[in-house]
Amino acid sequence: MKVAKRQLIIDKALELIRKNGYRATGMRELAKAFSMEAPSLYNHIKSKEEILQETCFGMANKFIIALDEVNDIYFNGEEKLRMAIRNHIEILTSNLNATHVFLYEWQNLSEPHLSKFVELRHRYQEGYREIISTGEKEGVFKESDIKFATLTILSAINWVIEWYRPDGKMNPKEIADKLTDFILSGLKKEKI
Repeated sequence: MKVAKRQLIIDKALELIRKNGYRATGMRELAKAFSMEAPSLYNHIKSKEEILQETCFGMANKFIIALDEVNDIYFNGEEKLRMAIRNHIEILTSNLNATHVFLYEWQNLSEPHLSKFVELRHRYQEGYREIISTGEKEGVFKESDIKFATLTILSAINWVIEWYRPDGKMNPKEIADKLTDFILSGLKKEKI
């Protein structure tokens, strides 16, 4: 029962942080949402930072595991990119409040957590650079600035959070497929 209550508190905190921002969301406001005194919250959550850490590192681990699986299975660069984007969009759209906190509030992590999180972001970006490099080596992708291509791809797919609606016209797989087709149109070599 305590675990279920804790998860309810975390879910509500993520909703409030998404609405008001991390700095503007306090434990008192969260306690008020549950009609309890702020000290009672500390039976379930140590601090607002704990919620931020769990969310950021939990999401980062999901993204990294999914990308590592793609890079561990041998496919060509194009298929790897297609799978990586599909996995990314699926995770991104699975919990919009957590995703918002992960994408926009991570800078509020305190040290040493902030540095560790930045390392995970770099590791994830490196996985995409590996995919693009694979496509180039295979002659499927044209040569490009791999770092720029990686950041452009991640920016494009992360932007989905700004407009995606669970009840919208496209589901996550359709979004991933359309985005991938668009991205590939810029990466692929023209056939002679």
